[in-house]
Amino acid sequence: MHSYLVTVVAALAAAAIALVVVEVVHRLTRRWGRRSLLLTELTEHAHRSFQVAATVLAVQFAVRFSTGYAVGSQWRQALLHLLVLAVIAATAWLVASLLVVIEDTALARFRVDVPDNRHARRVRTQVVMLRRVTVVVIVVLTVGVMLMTFPAVRGIGAGVLTSAGVVGVVAALAAQSLLGNVFAGLQLAFSDAVRLDDVVVVEGEWGRIEELTLSYVVVQIWDDRRLILPTSYFTSTPFQNWTRTEAAVLGTAEFEVDWSIPVQAMREELRRLVEGTELWDGRVCVLQVTDATGGMIKVRALVSAGNAGALWDLRCLVREHLVAWVRDHRPTAMPRLRTEVGNGTGELPWQWVQPRRSGRRTADSEVPDDARLFGGSDDGDARSEAFVGPDEQPTDSRR
Repeated sequence: MHSYLVTVVAALAAAAIALVVVEVVHRLTRRWGRRSLLLTELTEHAHRSFQVAATVLAVQFAVRFSTGYAVGSQWRQALLHLLVLAVIAATAWLVASLLVVIEDTALARFRVDVPDNRHARRVRTQVVMLRRVTVVVIVVLTVGVMLMTFPAVRGIGAGVLTSAGVVGVVAALAAQSLLGNVFAGLQLAFSDAVRLDDVVVVEGEWGRIEELTLSYVVVQIWDDRRLILPTSYFTSTPFQNWTRTEAAVLGTAEFEVDWSIPVQAMREELRRLVEGTELWDGRVCVLQVTDATGGMIKVRALVSAGNAGALWDLRCLVREHLVAWVRDHRPTAMPRLRTEVGNGTGELPWQWVQPRRSGRRTADSEVPDDARLFGGSDDGDARSEAFVGPDEQPTDSRR
């Protein structure tokens, strides 16, 4: 009984001392680390795990040195083994907390609330995936170390190793889909094919990558729905990534109008519209006739915006404005079907709308940039080289 009491008192005293020491260290770290992000993260995320690990370790040492080997050896060995398991688990928790603190400190250097955040989102995606992998590895190693403390497990270790190959093959075949998703998640994280907050089009839905794990990807659809897809989907199925290289994107608004539409006037109206809205980023504003078959022509307005959300609103604004402009200022250019009955010479007043006289015809060398997508401006020239290729110098075939 005396041995039991000594052990209990020693364990309580060791736990109290450990708690006091940890609390003092915590207060000093919080006071000194007001201007240090690393120390602040340590006080917030690693305090509880450090407290548990220090307490369990102190109790384990107190029990070990306060009891003799001859006195109560059976319960002593059982208690010490239990404390060893607790120390292993608490240490793993502390290591995982320290890794999370380091990862959070590294992520704080890369801001994602800025317009050009592609590099920051890439780093954030990789760090989040590494965090999940490290936590899984720490848990597996902790369970393995805890099992190795049992003599029976160490005794059958040789048999387990000899059958590990067969078990591994069976497990791989049984978990083929799961392992495929895990490796696909790692591939996505480090191949830079998709990142957190990327704007993508998958399964005909436009949305943003909200969560990226080792087994599945959550896409937040524009109407706040969530599309859950396995990670292997993004390695085996084509999808659109609008922010692969930069957040700025291009968008179109198409119109089917009558042949009598004054294209240059419509082009100038588009320019006035985009210059008066903050949604346009000032890069691209082009209006072109892309088709002229049948009874109508197809006019396409191509505009640019700083991000996908602004582009959506800008495209809707362009449609609304130009539809109203055609209706109010060019009603004869509205889509219509013609059926001519009567004088085939076209001399009746309702058969032809007299064209408006313009002040001066624009020369070919004075074609505005709004009429050209590939060329006519620095951005257009760069786009032409990207899609067509740089101009090649003609070679003399006689050489």
